[in-house]
Amino acid sequence: MRVLMLSWEYPPHVVGGLGKHVAELLPALAREGVDIHLVTPRWAGGASEELVRVSTESDSGAGSITIHRVDPPSAPMPNFFVTATRTNTPLEETARKLWDAVGPFDLVHAHDWLVGQAAVSLKHAYKVPLLATIHATEYGRGRGSVNGEIPQAIHNAEWWLTYEAWRIICCSQFMAGEVQTALRVPADKVDVIPNGIDTTRFDVLQNEDLTEFRLGFADPTEKIVFYVGRVVYEKGVHLLVEAMPRLLAERPGVKLIVAGTGQSLGAVRQRASDLGVGANCYFTGFIPDATRDRLFRVADVAVFPSLYEPFGIVALEAMAARTPVVVSEVGGLVEVVKHAETGITVFPDNVDSLVWGIRHTLDHPDWARQRAEAAYRMVVEQYSWDAIARRTVQVYARVVSERKLVTWN
Repeated sequence: MRVLMLSWEYPPHVVGGLGKHVAELLPALAREGVDIHLVTPRWAGGASEELVRVSTESDSGAGSITIHRVDPPSAPMPNFFVTATRTNTPLEETARKLWDAVGPFDLVHAHDWLVGQAAVSLKHAYKVPLLATIHATEYGRGRGSVNGEIPQAIHNAEWWLTYEAWRIICCSQFMAGEVQTALRVPADKVDVIPNGIDTTRFDVLQNEDLTEFRLGFADPTEKIVFYVGRVVYEKGVHLLVEAMPRLLAERPGVKLIVAGTGQSLGAVRQRASDLGVGANCYFTGFIPDATRDRLFRVADVAVFPSLYEPFGIVALEAMAARTPVVVSEVGGLVEVVKHAETGITVFPDNVDSLVWGIRHTLDHPDWARQRAEAAYRMVVEQYSWDAIARRTVQVYARVVSERKLVTWN
């Protein structure tokens, strides 16, 4: 199986769950024997062409991964939608040269509308099926509405990609329902395959003494409430800040650590100062992966109070690190976290409920550890990337077999 994949994000450029998904999925697909050529914009450096080594117990049947990073246009752009649209031109040009040089491919796999323009053009140019993974929608980010010129343009681009796609992969039942509602996608066109997690990167930290590391973020007597991800409104970080005065009043010695960047970072930092809890809130900005993983291990609770969350891969990361989790009852989070079994779920956009969930976790460490261990077992059994890659390859095979039955005009 040979796949031409397009993605807006790939290391070293990873903004959110999309980039993590693609980076982790590719090696697992290669272990299933898939040869992948990924075309992606070069937003944060990296080699223009990179052959990624695939770790496998046996070289027999192993596929390959080749990354092709494309320089985006250098001219200033008026908005993000125009940036994406114009960047698709060099992506398509590179993909066409690649096809002529090392093709053909069995199908094109596009991740979200950001690369949809190039993917659709390749579909028609080479008469191959297009598979699309939809990671989120503008309708969902707008909490059920699409208001404004740019959001409407993005919404239209999402519709076009899903219309042109042979099949669509969504990471949760919630997202499957959203694309059916917002983009009018037939239910029988959608496959639900969740995101995954590699637990080994946390397992190797089990025996590491992280005492000194923890001191760099909190005093020994402080309990760490940890959030990692984009700092934008839909992730609910502002609710965590609003919860801090209540938490400190009821349980002194709590330290909130927020790791990540985003357009709301300045506002939530200022709000913490205005509420008088700035000394108990540490906004780290961007942190390396190794630091993030160690923070998961030393945190007393990981909290994700999202208002909109198609899946919530950060919750899986916390569970893989055996960290107790508190999440809001939205989107794909409720499909991953089972209340009182693998974590605590709280009402969305509700500071009172959020305070209760965090306090309950901190006040009952034995119960929290039991939930964390149950969550870890679930992650290992259900969310390994190898299992997810096998399900993805099944979709690939279905698309290719169905394509052979169709006459393409």
